[in-house]
Amino acid sequence: MVIYLMAGGPSDLHPDLGMYKEREGCIWVGVDRGVQILLDHDIVPAAAFGDFDSVTEDELSLIQEKLDTITIYPSEKDETDLEIAFKWAVAQDPQEIWLFGSTGGRIDHFLGNIQLFLREEILPLHKKISFYMADHKNLLTVRTPGSYSLQVMDDKKYISLLPVMGNAEGISLDGFKYPLQNSYLPMGSTLCISNELISEIGNYSFTSGILLVIRSSD
Repeated sequence: MVIYLMAGGPSDLHPDLGMYKEREGCIWVGVDRGVQILLDHDIVPAAAFGDFDSVTEDELSLIQEKLDTITIYPSEKDETDLEIAFKWAVAQDPQEIWLFGSTGGRIDHFLGNIQLFLREEILPLHKKISFYMADHKNLLTVRTPGSYSLQVMDDKKYISLLPVMGNAEGISLDGFKYPLQNSYLPMGSTLCISNELISEIGNYSFTSGILLVIRSSD
């Protein structure tokens, strides 16, 4: 099972949702204004979460008419709408969780959304759940120590590895324009920004730390 969460970020940053609509075994979930965004793309989400303070009364009426499952929360609460929806998605035990509409706009929301992937109770789940954040130019995921492969993506040729929550060690890159062998990557380093693949498949591994892996277009 794959769960797609659509938040209410700027529409000009959304990826092409048509790439994901036809995938089998996927569940769409709207988060606040993200529900209306999905309806505008002829996608009726299976569930919706939010305080819905970013939609008009007419839009909320339409949302309530179209959806069987909608949970409305108060505006003043201890969690963002997306955090509530994210926790629900994790509890469904899917293979993948994707966040759309979660970049751009307010930088505090964007950074908070990234940190959803980095919660202490979430990090162990990265071994069985793949978490992704996507917009029209970027695809972001989080990796825990191990070995991984990447295939060439014509529309996202740049690959960046950023250490978070501490330094990363034992990083090796094979099949990359700028290879590494058992290297050390401290917090704040830009060593692994804007690398590229030179083969159809590149391999990377590391022994400790947590990495943000970001694939970007020009």
